[in-house]
Amino acid sequence: MEQVKGYVEHIIYRNDDNGYTVMNLMNGEEEIVCVGNFRTIDLGETLEVFGNYTEHPMYGMQLKAESYRVVEPDDEAGMERYLASGAIKGIGAALASRIIKKFGKDTFRVIEEEPERLAEIKGISEKKAREIAVRMEEKKDMRSAMVFLQKYGISDAMAVRIYNTYGEGIYGVMRENPYRLAEDVGGIGFRAADEIARKAGIHMDSDYRIRSGILYALAQSMAEGNIYLPENILLERCTSLLEVDKEGIEPQISNLAMEKKIVVKLADEKRIYAASAYYEELNCAKMLHDLNISMTQGNGWEASEEKRVQQRIGMLEKTQKIRLDELQKQAVLESIKNGIMILTGGPGTGKTTTINTMIGYFAEEGMDIFLAAPTGRAAKRMTEATGYEAKTIHRLLELNGASVEEKRLAKFERNEENPLEADVIIIDEMSMVDIHLFQALLKAIMPGTRLVMAGDINQLPPVGPGQVLSDLIDSGCFPKVMLQKIFRQAEESDIVVNAHRIHEGKNIALDNKSRDFFFLERNDVNVIYKHMIQLIREKLPPYVNAGSYDIQVLTPMRKGSLGVETLNGILQQYLNPPDASKEEHPYGNGLFRAGDKVMQIKNNYQMEWEVVSKYGIPVDKGLGVFNGDMGVIREINEFSQELVVEFDECRRVAYPFHQLDEIELAYAVTIHKSQGSEYPAVIMPLLSGPRMLMNRNLLYTGVTRAKYCVTILGSRQVVGDMIANESQNRRYTSLCDRIREMAFPDHR
Repeated sequence: MEQVKGYVEHIIYRNDDNGYTVMNLMNGEEEIVCVGNFRTIDLGETLEVFGNYTEHPMYGMQLKAESYRVVEPDDEAGMERYLASGAIKGIGAALASRIIKKFGKDTFRVIEEEPERLAEIKGISEKKAREIAVRMEEKKDMRSAMVFLQKYGISDAMAVRIYNTYGEGIYGVMRENPYRLAEDVGGIGFRAADEIARKAGIHMDSDYRIRSGILYALAQSMAEGNIYLPENILLERCTSLLEVDKEGIEPQISNLAMEKKIVVKLADEKRIYAASAYYEELNCAKMLHDLNISMTQGNGWEASEEKRVQQRIGMLEKTQKIRLDELQKQAVLESIKNGIMILTGGPGTGKTTTINTMIGYFAEEGMDIFLAAPTGRAAKRMTEATGYEAKTIHRLLELNGASVEEKRLAKFERNEENPLEADVIIIDEMSMVDIHLFQALLKAIMPGTRLVMAGDINQLPPVGPGQVLSDLIDSGCFPKVMLQKIFRQAEESDIVVNAHRIHEGKNIALDNKSRDFFFLERNDVNVIYKHMIQLIREKLPPYVNAGSYDIQVLTPMRKGSLGVETLNGILQQYLNPPDASKEEHPYGNGLFRAGDKVMQIKNNYQMEWEVVSKYGIPVDKGLGVFNGDMGVIREINEFSQELVVEFDECRRVAYPFHQLDEIELAYAVTIHKSQGSEYPAVIMPLLSGPRMLMNRNLLYTGVTRAKYCVTILGSRQVVGDMIANESQNRRYTSLCDRIREMAFPDHR
């Protein structure tokens, strides 16, 4: 291993999040390009770097650093370079020269031990002298803290985040309660904090550890979709997680409740909520109660007025050349008469036609109408179906990203203080909306605005916590219409017909007499791989008039031979094989390659995107990339440590390599992740899987993602078993209860 000493002459590139740096290090007269993680260095600093030389194919010889340490300059020139570099705010080149001229090699000692002497120099007041000393000390303190944190196995990037949170208080935190890291510092979960605490000598039965474990278990439960956990289930999870008896856990539940970090609610069982989750449901119930007003009361609405509205609906049928059934007419009427209206129904039952009629009526009334859906793809389909611009809910609410410099968290600009200026808001694909997004939406809607929520109640619940649409319907407190009739045009599609048969628990024809629903009995996994690739590359693209990347493989599972992880590795190999012209970057157990189809797997509210013209000029930009967004890798840059993905609507996002855990290959995705999307053709490999997962609800959702063609590869028996299996993982939610409490306060 090489050891090189020099000063930082120029920083070519730095990633502030993980500290990856490309810089010029001056070793005497020799200039060395040095790469590695240098989180806290500044221009002009003197370093001792330990590493090995490598030959980069594009950038030539580089010193790849394994470790380094900052050393004080041992000559006047080095001291002057450091002070003149701007590392110490308030000192420029001219002032640095005067300081060195005055104190020479004694400069750093004077600044640390006798800072008041700096005031002897023209241009430095006593106040400025103290500020310079403080900034020098801060630099020293941060380096000391990072050395201290390294012995707990904490990376440089995480150490800086911890130091920025606690400053010099970090020593007390590590000594008394390292579990605070899990609550206070982004990116540190309970398990990481637990490992740090173990190294710090914290006992297994520490009160801090148990309380942190309870909060972690509730957070994990929300990641599974729950709003609360029954106490017995929470105790079981915490016992397993912490390896502590229930008797040691129960008192800490009471303590956390007294601290208002959790809420304990008695119902048919004792329910334990993270405080934020409980108040989200409560807030939503209150806002829904305020919006749920009759638009007919006090407005002179009589039988004659209802007759007039019915006639208007009839005129719209003529102008739009449609014919509504009685339920569709009722849905339009309810949307006119009420502040809140819910429209649900399966494929082919006329939800879009009904929404178009609502829009037509409200537009003739001169009302301002906003349309939105949870995902970009769903919003695009809504726009195409209605002829009106539909936005994602995030864009409708004007998402504003976080800013470290301004100490600002990501937030929606539209809220109770700056509500949406609309008369009617129509939200599609409501089955995908979780409690977080629903609360944000309701905050931005003023009483008196009509809110129409449409969705298919039979689809899977949202990826995030809650089951909002289901709870709204189950509460029985809002006008709702469930469309049931399958229209003649839709009846010609076996996708639609089979989806309804699946929902009703009836077997479907797998005889391949259909034009859009096919079944291939294949019981060998390797044969399924072979036919899947053949269908994607050759058979389906011309059949549905689409590209191979538009054909989507949907699978119930992540693990196993037909799970997402295995399938993506195989499909990448055949659909985007290696080529000398394609950049690659290894990640995890696989790699990303230019041209790969990928999906964002978590909401990132501050990720920036931009749309560029064919000349590379930005023409639009914004914030936010969301769970389920799909795109293609356009560029991988090892020098800047970035990967560029182009999502729908030509939105380009640059991912630093340390954020690649936010995307994954998407040649195959889970059926759950496909919600809100529609694909020209869907392939579903169904051979085996856990009973709780392989159910009717999952099969129904997968089938309804296809626009023109469904192909199932696998076992006829498995398809039949899924249709017969009504079981679903229960979600512990209580929005329904909170709504009823608000509507009927005397029955609490």
